[in-house]
Amino acid sequence: MTALQKPAPISVEEYLTGEELSPVKHEYIGGEVHAMSGATNGHNEIAVNALLSLGFQLRGKPCRPFNSDTKVRIDLGSHTRFYYPDVMVVCHPNPRSDHFQDHPVVVIEVASESTRRIDRGEKADTYMRIPSLKVLLLVEAESIGVSVWRRGTDGAFAMERYDDPAAVIALPEIEADLPLVELYGNVHAAG
Repeated sequence: MTALQKPAPISVEEYLTGEELSPVKHEYIGGEVHAMSGATNGHNEIAVNALLSLGFQLRGKPCRPFNSDTKVRIDLGSHTRFYYPDVMVVCHPNPRSDHFQDHPVVVIEVASESTRRIDRGEKADTYMRIPSLKVLLLVEAESIGVSVWRRGTDGAFAMERYDDPAAVIALPEIEADLPLVELYGNVHAAG
């Protein structure tokens, strides 16, 4: 019996070249590539609502939102990762020719039953290691609820929780706010 061979790690350059040609998005974790599955309509509605709300508020300002077609590159020293956040806001963007951003200030991930473990674990831990990141929002897809991880003046993140549909998440870091009524607008959350 022959043992299965683990594929050799691929370089960042190979990943980026392959990603430009691929019809499927992949996340990259230290040389390993993982295909992403498609999201539900509810997930996408929430992500689009966040993008539209922030996009309108950031017009004419230096920060701008990006959708889930833009990767974020995270250099962890020992290895590099690329994720596709549902929404991110960047105030110091990479060149327009790049296919990724390095300095997000706000990252939004919409978590569903199938993605919650990774979104709240591995991805959240990795996002919080980005030096430019000020706010991480983990938005529930199946019910109304947002966990906001905000970096304090000491550099540590503290969690805030928003469950009231009338709540407004203040984002002074980018001179905007995110009302839950807009975030969940037209989305019929199960619960």
